[in-house]
Amino acid sequence: MWSLEALGRVRLGKYFYMREFLYSEIGNIHGIPNIPDRPEIAIERGRAFCTALLDPMEETFGRVAVRSGYRSAALNGFGNRHKLNCARNDYPQECHIWDQPERPVAGASIVIPWFADKYDAGRDWRDLAWWIHDHLPYSELCFFPKLCAFNITWRPVPWRMISSYIAPRGTLLAKGAEPEERGRQRRARYGDFPRFRGLSLPGD
Repeated sequence: MWSLEALGRVRLGKYFYMREFLYSEIGNIHGIPNIPDRPEIAIERGRAFCTALLDPMEETFGRVAVRSGYRSAALNGFGNRHKLNCARNDYPQECHIWDQPERPVAGASIVIPWFADKYDAGRDWRDLAWWIHDHLPYSELCFFPKLCAFNITWRPVPWRMISSYIAPRGTLLAKGAEPEERGRQRRARYGDFPRFRGLSLPGD
């Protein structure tokens, strides 16, 4: 039987622990505990997610801030019913419920402060989207106007989809499609980005 304290201390990657994914403003305000129904499944998928996607971004760009991580099915369902920016539980692209046995997925809404500063100065969100596309095995990306936050999703078989609520809004890359921008064009967009995994941190 997991205690909440023990669950929060579980390490999911080089830089991430379960505790930071369990925080929920919706849960805190409405008094709904955000605790996995199946902790072992949530941990397994959270580790795959952090190792494949979040750790490399932290090593490259510095801190990755988690805005919304894991949500229990009960919490996410409440958020959807009350129009609190939560997709319905059975929505195919819902990525916050990590522990549904039949849906192997894990994701979070995150901000990269290094890029958020550039975005505030007018940088195109697609520069970051194409960097992620060319470097990481993501499944879905969806970008939002505030802070250039974005949902990023892990699946064992990635869908490789990109969409955005920032202009130009809509689908940048459909599932199974090839990018319209060729590799050289994409690389030119992020030529000034840090070298992949290029951040030297204590203990490296």
